[in-house]
Amino acid sequence: MLRVGVNGYGTIGKRVADAVAAQPDMEVAGVAKTTPNFEAEAAHRRGYPVHAAREDRRDAFDDAGVPVAGDLDDLVVESDIVVDCTPAGIGAENRAVYERHDTPALYQGGEDADVADASFNARANYDEVAASDAEHVRVVSCNTTGLSRVLAPLDEQYGVEKARATLVRRGGDPSQPDRGPINDILPDPVTVPSHHGPDVNTVLPDLAVDTMGVTVPATLMHLHSVNVTLETEAEAAAVAETLTDESRVFLVPGDARVAGPAHLKEYAQDAGRPRGDLWENCVWAESIAVEGRDLYFFQAIHQESDVVPENVDAIRAVCTDTEAAESVVETNRALGVGFGESEETRRVAADGEGATASADD
Repeated sequence: MLRVGVNGYGTIGKRVADAVAAQPDMEVAGVAKTTPNFEAEAAHRRGYPVHAAREDRRDAFDDAGVPVAGDLDDLVVESDIVVDCTPAGIGAENRAVYERHDTPALYQGGEDADVADASFNARANYDEVAASDAEHVRVVSCNTTGLSRVLAPLDEQYGVEKARATLVRRGGDPSQPDRGPINDILPDPVTVPSHHGPDVNTVLPDLAVDTMGVTVPATLMHLHSVNVTLETEAEAAAVAETLTDESRVFLVPGDARVAGPAHLKEYAQDAGRPRGDLWENCVWAESIAVEGRDLYFFQAIHQESDVVPENVDAIRAVCTDTEAAESVVETNRALGVGFGESEETRRVAADGEGATASADD
């Protein structure tokens, strides 16, 4: 049983902790927080040992009535691997702590790529990372995860001559009222490409991809307008079948009448998803169009949750000999990834009774 520490228990950290707790081969060694806020109280209620990320804040936890199991060093020592979910830039500072205790660590996509020995996306380069013996691995950002999940299979099936994507990005998460434009639409950045294309190349180095970014006053999800020039011609129906075969891509059916991210979030909530999370890319099936070798489609990416199963797979890639397909199936089964399965399949999977799940092989 792998003992996993989670440093940072915010938007991503709390989701990673719950995902780890759901895995049959992992347990949460504890979580670290800087501030004893409502999230720290929630972690304590869930039974996760709470550690003070900074020694000088332990008294604050005591004053707030949140029991402290130790400090960050204690958590690192007790963990087989630490998933760093701290704000961008803090992970790089924390690497020295993990190295001091010889504990492997994962970092999030907000960190620069050079924070780690390798960047990771389960669909793009699980095997390469697992074979590299890297102990410090960065899980690429939500947008890069979303692009990699569709570009990897398209490249394998048809070849990608050039991929282009315009990312319409949410201004801030629902819990970030201080971020994003209030009444504006911002080229972000105004230069081309945005950082997302180069980030895709950290996991798919041979792929030709350019990206542009626009930030809008929204909080729910990101929206991608994707254009891919394929090396071979393909029919839209064949492309749809290729994407349907991907376990972390949800082809939104036209008869569902899903107009946008607000409907997708309600779709997830009605399906009983925790926090209304969408771990999958949401590709509108009706948007898939092909003109010659040019493919077009829209997809929505839930920035709060799509990297969560990737973190779980990265833990196995770093710490175990589990193969990519096996890890993806196990992660998906434990979390309930996939809207395509029947309600009975999801129930059996949730109960751990050996339900099948589609892998990315």
